[in-house]
Amino acid sequence: MTHEASPPRRVFRTGRGRTALISALLAGGLVLGGCSAEAADTTTAPTSTVTSSQSADGTAAASADATTTTGTITDSASAAEAFLATLTDEQREQVKYAYDDDTKTTSWSNFPVTFVDRAGLNLTDLTDEQRTAAMAVLESLLSDDAYATVTGIMGGDEYLHENSSSTEESLGQYYIAFFGDPSDTSAWEIQFGGHHLGINATLDGAANAITFAPTHLGIQPAAYTAADGTTVQPFDGIYTDAFAFYDSLTEDQKAKLYQGESIPDMVCAPGSTCDFPTGTGLSGAELTDDQRQLLLAVIANWAGMADDETNAAQLAEIEASLDTTYIDWSGATTYDMSQGDGIYFQISGPDVYLEFAAQRGSAGADVDGVVTSGWGHVHTIYRDPTNDYAGSVTQQAATGGGTPAGAGR
Repeated sequence: MTHEASPPRRVFRTGRGRTALISALLAGGLVLGGCSAEAADTTTAPTSTVTSSQSADGTAAASADATTTTGTITDSASAAEAFLATLTDEQREQVKYAYDDDTKTTSWSNFPVTFVDRAGLNLTDLTDEQRTAAMAVLESLLSDDAYATVTGIMGGDEYLHENSSSTEESLGQYYIAFFGDPSDTSAWEIQFGGHHLGINATLDGAANAITFAPTHLGIQPAAYTAADGTTVQPFDGIYTDAFAFYDSLTEDQKAKLYQGESIPDMVCAPGSTCDFPTGTGLSGAELTDDQRQLLLAVIANWAGMADDETNAAQLAEIEASLDTTYIDWSGATTYDMSQGDGIYFQISGPDVYLEFAAQRGSAGADVDGVVTSGWGHVHTIYRDPTNDYAGSVTQQAATGGGTPAGAGR
């Protein structure tokens, strides 16, 4: 049975479920095992703590367990069924929705989960077995590098819950939901997220296609140390790719790209409707072939989160309309966390919309010696103007909040 209405507001607790999840994340055992243990200076550009996995042509670098689109869909459906098998009847009622339920457009956000209700089940309400099975769904869906980024984001949230001055009880709350029945022959969606994470992955076995539009990735803090001594910097790869593109430009190109030192609020915030802007900044038609590949490497951090075949197909579609895609940039012009308040960039075209926005405040999540604002507090959004939610629903305005969705949260 599936839901026909939005779920009720959740009660957030700090009991056994949260403790187990925090311990697993911060210890590096459950989800952070692939991160480097090399120490990093959080005031300047790190060297190798987390590196970009994208190759020069914008596709994900091949790994030993690289899979096809068909393989990813089949593996994800199997993992989802295995997760459902661990649940009670009541829990299965909570986690499953109709494929075309509009709830999928309003149950993800860059606001804390106490502001905007999430769909599905809270991982802190699950048993250890159920949480492990839920994370296995993500592991089946994502490439190794995307999984490391996502779990690094989650670990940062847990780190803040344990160490910051914030009183926001939603830190560390993550939800999983399915829209449609897990299948390798028809369309369904995996939704997973919390405050700084909102994945909407539509898998369609009939069309042999996967899309992550729309998806929200965020970070806070920029870097943190796990309990095992591992230094984790979830966005180092994105920063490295972005500045590789910026540094490749001529002075004339930078003059067209650069919008000034001031960092704007997000235009198309997660969970909100959007009139996708175009025509501002530098166009893809003005880039050299090498610069186009560097730009695709940036985009691949969002559009290339699955297997090699899926990523290549998505990026080829984006590349085909790159001439009429525009890029603009604000804020810092060097990857140095001791300078300025971070960066903003927007990539807007017929087949891709990306925003990367440093947040001006820490929202009270302060930790001595740790960057939790600007460079270390970032919200991003990836959308496909022609194919959000694989065309299954139209984005509705998210409820809750009270301040502009891009501002300071």
